[in-house]
Amino acid sequence: MPPSPELRVRRGPFGEMLDTFTSAALAVCDHQLAHVYVSESDEVPRVRALLEGLPGVARVLAGEERAELGLDHPRSGALILLAEPDAWFAYPYWLDDRLAPDFARTVDIHRKPGFDPCELFLDPLRRWPMVRIAWRLLQKKLGLRTLFDVIPLDAGLVRGSHGLAATDPRDRPVLLGAGTTGELPMPGVRDLILDALGLSEA
Repeated sequence: MPPSPELRVRRGPFGEMLDTFTSAALAVCDHQLAHVYVSESDEVPRVRALLEGLPGVARVLAGEERAELGLDHPRSGALILLAEPDAWFAYPYWLDDRLAPDFARTVDIHRKPGFDPCELFLDPLRRWPMVRIAWRLLQKKLGLRTLFDVIPLDAGLVRGSHGLAATDPRDRPVLLGAGTTGELPMPGVRDLILDALGLSEA
């Protein structure tokens, strides 16, 4: 049996960093949806089979199937994962928290390869988190390189989930305004806003 497609990391002074260019497959997580990028197109079926067997994964879409979600385009992952209603995808790729990159314990949406709901919490394992924040702020004011490392790594702290299309119409978003009747596709919101600002395209 061939080895599983690898996700690769490289160690550095600030922890393990994801090596996107040498990884055979990697996922970019957006809570209940994930884009899976596969470096070799002939590996897509094998990666799909591996992911379909994971607990918490409801569906795996590939190729033209992605059009069902409006994600059949060149920037999309080769595979799209949808989570079960009570599950979500976490981005941490390291196996040992001692090797977590320095940004993992901070609010840093640009370096994390995916959405991190843990950023909504202060680490319960740290004593006096507000004192730590004040100390870090003072260090920053003094011109020192510092990190506001107060975010937990424990994804189990997150309760609830979001990202899947609502199955019950009563759970869907509501838009109130002139000209809004019936169901409106999400891209239609843009047109309504441009209309209201008098910037609608000819």
